Amino acid sequence: MEPDGATLSAAPRQGVADDPLLVRLGRLRERVSRLVDRRAAVDPTATDPLRGLYLSEEAVRHLLVPVPPDPERPEAAYDGPEDRFARLAGRLGLTDLDTAVLLIALAPDVDRSFEQLYGYLNDDVSRRRASVGLALDLCGVPVHRAAGRARFHPSAPLGALGLLTVEDPERPFLSRALAVPDRLVAHLLGDDAPDAALAAHVRPLTPPAESLVPGGAFTAKLAARLAAGPLAVHLREHREGDGLLCAAAALRAAGLEALHLTPPPEPAQDGDPWSGLLPRLLREARLSGRAIVVSPLPERPGPLLRALVPVGARDARHRHPPVVCVDPRPYDPQWADVDPLVLDAPRPDAGAVDAWSAALGAGAEGPGFDLAATVAPYRLGGDRIERAARAALDLAAFDGTEVTAAHLRRAARQQSASGLERHARRIRPDVGWGDLVLPDKPLVQLREFALRARHRDRVLGDWRLSAGGGRGHGVLGLFAGESGTGKTLSAEVVAADLGLDLYVVQLSSVVDKFVGETEKNLERIFTEADRTDAVLLFDEADAVFGKRSEVKDSHDKYANMESAYLLQRLEAFDGIALLTTNLRANIDEAFTRRLDMVVDFPFPDAGQRLALWRHSLASVPCADDTDPGGVARDFELAGGSIRSAVVTAAYAAVGRGDRVTSADLREGAEREYRKAGRLVPGEGGW
Repeated sequence: MEPDGATLSAAPRQGVADDPLLVRLGRLRERVSRLVDRRAAVDPTATDPLRGLYLSEEAVRHLLVPVPPDPERPEAAYDGPEDRFARLAGRLGLTDLDTAVLLIALAPDVDRSFEQLYGYLNDDVSRRRASVGLALDLCGVPVHRAAGRARFHPSAPLGALGLLTVEDPERPFLSRALAVPDRLVAHLLGDDAPDAALAAHVRPLTPPAESLVPGGAFTAKLAARLAAGPLAVHLREHREGDGLLCAAAALRAAGLEALHLTPPPEPAQDGDPWSGLLPRLLREARLSGRAIVVSPLPERPGPLLRALVPVGARDARHRHPPVVCVDPRPYDPQWADVDPLVLDAPRPDAGAVDAWSAALGAGAEGPGFDLAATVAPYRLGGDRIERAARAALDLAAFDGTEVTAAHLRRAARQQSASGLERHARRIRPDVGWGDLVLPDKPLVQLREFALRARHRDRVLGDWRLSAGGGRGHGVLGLFAGESGTGKTLSAEVVAADLGLDLYVVQLSSVVDKFVGETEKNLERIFTEADRTDAVLLFDEADAVFGKRSEVKDSHDKYANMESAYLLQRLEAFDGIALLTTNLRANIDEAFTRRLDMVVDFPFPDAGQRLALWRHSLASVPCADDTDPGGVARDFELAGGSIRSAVVTAAYAAVGRGDRVTSADLREGAEREYRKAGRLVPGEGGW
């Protein structure tokens, strides 16, 4: 133990000068010694054995004398006068009395000498914060005046704005302690680090690139309204990210920064999930002068909106930050006591070629492929275009090439991943138009369907050719034909041409025996498909889209209700859907009327069957004399059965360690006939 200050500043021991850390500690020890000597020289209670247990008047007088600065301590650089306290009081409309009370309450957090002074004035050295009575006395307000006491009520500005807390509710009112949040003190001292308790659900909202923002005129009007004063807005978005993008652009144009709140999951039991989060969020927004953006809204938005959208006169509402809520659901007046400004976010431009080009950094010549045709099927919103472009550039760098349409399509599909896989089987298309062996008419119709799907937003939206009545911009097609004629393969080719994934709906997971459950399952699928860039395939669609029948019992009634729901939902659908059926006559005429295209797949004739055999054998090693002409002529098989026959022949050849022969092909064709219960040529009397 060091006996006195002289020992504290003694010369360093041997070896200390060789260690930089020990040298720094020695210098700190010298500064501590000087501070002890300086205070002991002027403090009249330095030798009092009861020092700290009470304060004499002489000690209080000493505390009131300013402490001279240490001439050997370098002062921090000061950039100029910035009175955050006055600026905050002016922005929040605090009265002179509120400002004085707030300053009295926060003084011990800035200058610790106020702790002893307040303890002396409170007649209790352990009570080191200002009390209600002390604050009123220092402000010259009689403690029995109701107007003065009301400034400490929780609903008064200081309490309601989260700037002041009246502690010790069990004590008499005048002796209750006043405290201010640490975040307020830090802000007033120049610390702009956000409240750490908000980190899990709140982050600064990043302004988007101007090329990504849809609806320039709409965004400009919203920005002007936000700049005019505090405002609550409910922005309904059609695609995930569009509303948030528009809100961020409008706030930037209004000169406002924003905090983005992603609501936490709601508790399983009844409770208020916002009790701890929202007061901190509102205080942070008020301190920094930022707006609040909520996206998406929780399942039950009522408690959140009632806290964020203020009730009261205009002179009180100006203390609240601007609030923008973004959600795909329409606004419900029961959510809030005061209605916000309800708007629909503009849809992004079809294809958004300029946004894609800017995100890719393409020069004046553009990329080496048709960018407009490549991105036309995608309706990515928010920052998804930038993310997809970055992913495409990364893929191209990995391959060591310039970015191509294939890179861009793969990256865009990654951004379109959704919850559809819970209800449908995803197929990554790996086929092309060359894999189809069809007559000219269905081929032309398939290419036209792909054209419609690619440019539907421009024709139905920009050119205003939608039928109205709440109809969506979806494209619906029906593929009809016998089993194996290429319906599912054609759907996969269309999806590949568009650069989209194909989702095959599992009807077993959709149809439910309980009333109303089938409609709920279908609604989940359609909702996910609306927000996903994908092709939806209902295989064997007559199981769901069958004809309505005369109502003879309750089963007919509920079956017709399912059909009526599907009719309404298809009209509002915004995506791409394909239906396949083996029996076109079983599809309800009302469904057929709502379809954009109906493609009939004929059973292949002898020439088409030969082309199908040759296409299936294109990569299979065959003997020199192998000729599929005989089996194509003798066996009337559809494309799917022909492929199965080739697979059977290939396995037979592999088992022998040889190449495929004509006999192998005939054996495979005969097996397909037997599987279908048909007589094989040359057997049974042939």
